Amino acid sequence: MVFKKMLSAFGVGGPSVDTVLANPNTRPGLALDGQVNLLGGDAPANIEQVTLGLVTRVEIEGGDTEYAGVMEFHRMVVSGPLQLAPKQQLAIPFQLSVPWETPITDVYGQRLRGMTMGLRTELAIARAVDKSDLDQVNVHPLPVHERILEAFQRLGFQFKHADLERGHIRGTQQTLPFYQEIEFFAAPQYAQTIAEVELTFVTGPHGVEVILECDKRGGFLSSGHDAFGRYTVSHADVDRVDWTQVVDGWLRDTTSHYGNLRASGFGAPQGYPGHGYPTHGHGHRGRGPGVGGVVAGAALGVVGGLVAGELIEDAFGDDDGGDGGDFGGDFE
Repeated sequence: MVFKKMLSAFGVGGPSVDTVLANPNTRPGLALDGQVNLLGGDAPANIEQVTLGLVTRVEIEGGDTEYAGVMEFHRMVVSGPLQLAPKQQLAIPFQLSVPWETPITDVYGQRLRGMTMGLRTELAIARAVDKSDLDQVNVHPLPVHERILEAFQRLGFQFKHADLERGHIRGTQQTLPFYQEIEFFAAPQYAQTIAEVELTFVTGPHGVEVILECDKRGGFLSSGHDAFGRYTVSHADVDRVDWTQVVDGWLRDTTSHYGNLRASGFGAPQGYPGHGYPTHGHGHRGRGPGVGGVVAGAALGVVGGLVAGELIEDAFGDDDGGDGGDFGGDFE
């Protein structure tokens, strides 16, 4: 009996957990439905808590280096203390809300190169090794996101890469400790002015703040620099405007001003504090909160606990989602 208890403390013959999503596809502001399936081990087990958390890979700057970490950015408790009998099966249904600012991972069925997202389940077991499960989640754009991305495509921009940067964009309603950058190679008609464009959405229940960062080419007697623009749109406007014309206007407005993060063009003008530019480690965005639950590299860290490295590699493999270009086909 003592030997069995010792093995149980090391996780041998203990309970197991498996989370099943009704549908792994969702959108910002919606929900993920499913159930957590528990299976008792060889001996009774006292379960302290069952939690769910959304986790993703984030780029983190530290001094002169930049590395990737895995961050949990949204958590829900699905069960408090309970006792699990040997070999007992227990299903716990759940509905997890998806934050409005959750980054987009998939567009029209194509995974954005550089993006990962998972739902982690943690089973906290008294006097034993905790168990966990990790399931891939696919976050699709809201209609207004789709229209803006379609407009970039129609204007001839080619998708390059997407990632998440730890930090906060000053002057926005951002609540998560990171923001998404969707990067494009410049379309031919803009190539003399712009090398690349980075697009960020800060989404809320009523609308979206759109931040553009244009890598502006230098001239014969001038060096290149970054130009910034911020524009606000409503979810209600999704079918009311010509988005290709709107995005073209944003780009022309943004590149006409050096380093000035301004709001003009389509959408309600917003005042911008400070000097008008966001700044972070690259000199253009505001630093966010402390590292908190982020751990570097392939290791494991998250807010509120550790994620097993092998589980992260299973769900967050090295699938780059293609070689850039478009989002996996026409937007028609």
